[in-house]
Amino acid sequence: MSPTLVDPDLELLRERRVLIDVRAPVEFRQGALPGAVNLPLMDDDERHRIGIEYKQAGQDAAIALGEQLVAGSVRAERVDAWRRLLDRHPDALIYCFRGGQRSRIAQQWLAEAGVERPRIRGGWKAMRQALCARIDAAAEQPLLVVGGLTGCAKTSLIQALSCGLDLEACARHKGSAFGRHPLMAPSQIDFEHAMGLRLLELPGPVVLEDESRHIGTANIPLTFWRGMERAPRIRVEMPLDWRLQQIHKDYIEDLWTVYRHQFGEWLGWTLMRKQLSGALQRLRKRLGGARLARLQRLQTLAFREHERGNSQAHEAWLAPLLTEYYDPMYRYQLEKHDDQHFLHVGDWDSCLAAARDWIEEASRAERSSCGRSAASAAQPLG
Repeated sequence: MSPTLVDPDLELLRERRVLIDVRAPVEFRQGALPGAVNLPLMDDDERHRIGIEYKQAGQDAAIALGEQLVAGSVRAERVDAWRRLLDRHPDALIYCFRGGQRSRIAQQWLAEAGVERPRIRGGWKAMRQALCARIDAAAEQPLLVVGGLTGCAKTSLIQALSCGLDLEACARHKGSAFGRHPLMAPSQIDFEHAMGLRLLELPGPVVLEDESRHIGTANIPLTFWRGMERAPRIRVEMPLDWRLQQIHKDYIEDLWTVYRHQFGEWLGWTLMRKQLSGALQRLRKRLGGARLARLQRLQTLAFREHERGNSQAHEAWLAPLLTEYYDPMYRYQLEKHDDQHFLHVGDWDSCLAAARDWIEEASRAERSSCGRSAASAAQPLG
């Protein structure tokens, strides 16, 4: 027989275990555990009504109302949904907010249907606390930050490393006015959970891109952000033509591929145009009216040419966007932090090699430190 409870061990997430989240959909949307599937015990309306009953008449009355609302065919449908998932993933685990009543009821109903599965002790809250603690602990690991002008393919460099942490992927945003992803951005909680899940795989050195604390709608947790600010840096420098090609790939080609795949030709094209024109409009205050109008004209012409098969026409507005907006903004940030020391400044390939050298050196230093600690612990007492 399976145990009734399992401890909130992060190894469950590292193993990519499927989890049955029996909280209401509104709770799931606010943030779920990685690997969770929402198969609620109560829907949003039922949860709302039971909550009102609890406030007005107390716990016993709320439980009685819950038994009335989730009964008969409704109960049977929800148990069937859990069983169907468990047929596909027999080692799945159950959780609710605190590992209390809702997950216990789901577990009991499944047992009555002949299926024994454990629930997570402490539920969502305990697992989230453990994930957040992992992020805070990672701030003390060796961190290397990769900077550089827009279009220097810093994200690609991060992705080329086995210990790279792609914060933009966690946030589903490229970290700029034009960086919004076609799919909905994760909640702050889901961003942190994706970040924590990746950090479970990285117990040693971590390399990540130089980001502001805000990436789209997500905020990097403060403790980790302060760790990034203390970290050594390298800086990628590439010529304008090379960067322009990279920006064209990111902002036009890759974006169009995702929009077309998700929404089809006509709607995808309409939504992509809306996103790019809206992003340009949001820069009005920084660009100024005259410059914005010029870039908008160039962007409109580029879309017309793109419709005729010439996507390279977008370079007419992307090039001044780089040289007149992004580059001065980055250089201003460098001047504000002119005390920053860069371990290495060079082209993309040399920065990739420098990052790998740093990883090797940091890993060696960690092994040496662990060896000294073990030797010290083995010394006999006086």
